[in-house]
Amino acid sequence: MAGPVEGAAGLTGRRVADEALLSDEQAMLRNDPGGMLRATASAGAQVRESAALAAEANLSMLAEEGRPRAVVVAGIGTAGLTGNILATVAGPRCPVPVIGHRSAGVPGWVGAADVVIAVSASGRSPEALAAADAAARRGARLVAIGNPDSELQAMAERARAPFIPVPRRAPARASLWGLAVPVLLAARSLGLVKVNEADLAETAARLDADAERCRAGAESFVNPAKSLALGLAGSIPIVWGSSPLATVAARRFADTLAANARYPVMAGALGEAGRGRVGLLDGPFGGLAESMRDIFADPDEENELTTRLRLVVLRDGGLNPEEEADEPVAVEERRADAVQTLAERRGVRCDVVTAEGGSALERLASLVAVPDFASIYLALAHGLDPMAVPAINEMKELSNPMPEGLQ
Repeated sequence: MAGPVEGAAGLTGRRVADEALLSDEQAMLRNDPGGMLRATASAGAQVRESAALAAEANLSMLAEEGRPRAVVVAGIGTAGLTGNILATVAGPRCPVPVIGHRSAGVPGWVGAADVVIAVSASGRSPEALAAADAAARRGARLVAIGNPDSELQAMAERARAPFIPVPRRAPARASLWGLAVPVLLAARSLGLVKVNEADLAETAARLDADAERCRAGAESFVNPAKSLALGLAGSIPIVWGSSPLATVAARRFADTLAANARYPVMAGALGEAGRGRVGLLDGPFGGLAESMRDIFADPDEENELTTRLRLVVLRDGGLNPEEEADEPVAVEERRADAVQTLAERRGVRCDVVTAEGGSALERLASLVAVPDFASIYLALAHGLDPMAVPAINEMKELSNPMPEGLQ
C-alpha cells in the first residue's frame, strides 16, 4: 500500500486509506492533535450544558409579544444547519414558517412581526452579526447565540435582546449540539416546537452511548463509525435521507465528510433523488464500473485504480401520526427499500443507518452521531488531521479584504 505523500501547498497524507491506522489508538491520537475525536464525543455534554445556559437566559421576553409571523435562523455552516434542525423538529404543522438564512443580513420582508435568531459559534461571523444588526434596526425580536464576550453578545446587549452564551471549545462543526439546543429552546418559548426536558435528557444519553460505541479504542468490527469509514474509503459517497429529518442528517454527513475527510460527496432527500439523481447508480462510477470489475484482480490494486460510488441511506421510519407527516411513512419506507434494491442490482455497495429513539430530536441524534465519527476516522485513515483544514484558513485570508494601510 502506498505510504504517506506530500502534495501541493505542503499538504501531507495518504492517497489510499490505511485500515491499520484505525487499529492503532495512539497513532490516531497523534494524528488528531486538536482533539476532534474528543470534541465530537462531547456531544451529549453539549446538549446538557447549552440547555442549562439557555435556561439562565431571559427567553420569556420573546413570548411577551405573542406568536411571530415568521422565524429566521441566520448563520453560516454548522450555525446555518441549526435552522434546518429547528424546521424538521418543529415538523410540517409548525404554525409559522421557519426560514434558514445563510448570507449576510436578513430577508427584505423581515420586520417587527418576526423573530430573528442569530447564531455564530465564534460570535463574530459576518453573517450572524449583519443579521443581528438588521433585526435590531427593523424592530424584529432578536435572539443571539454564540461565544460569550464576543461582538455578537455586545450587539445583543445593545439591542436589549436575549443572548445565550455557548463557550467555544472546538470548531463550529464539532459544536452542532451546543448551537442547536438553544435554537430549539428559543423556539419552544415561542410555542413553536415541543421539546421537553425528557427529550433533551434522552438525546444526550443517546449521544453518550454512541460516543462509547465509536470510541477510538474499539476495533473496527465492533465500532460502527470505523466500519462505515472503511466502507467509504476511496469512494465517491452519496448520502440520501428517507425523510425530512433524515435529510438534515444526510446533509450534515456531507458537511463533515467534506471538512474532516476532504471527500467530495453528494447528499439530499431520497424523494428528490428518485426524480433524477438515482440515475447515478447506472453511470461510470456506479453500475458501469461494477460491470467491468475483474474478479481475478488483486482487490487492493483494483481499489487504488478505480473510484466507485458508495451509497449511504439514512432511514427514519417516522414517529408522527400520519396526519402530521408530509407523506405516509410507508411511502418513505418503500422508497428506501427500492433504492437499496437498485444499488444491489448494480453492484453498488450500500450502507444503511436507521434512526432510533422516542422523539424527533433523539432520532436525529441517532442519525448524526455515528456518521460524525466516521468522517473523522476516514480522515485519520488517510493520515489527515481532521481539525486543521489549511484550505479553509487560506480561503479566509484570500477572500477577506486587506486593511487599508496595507493595500
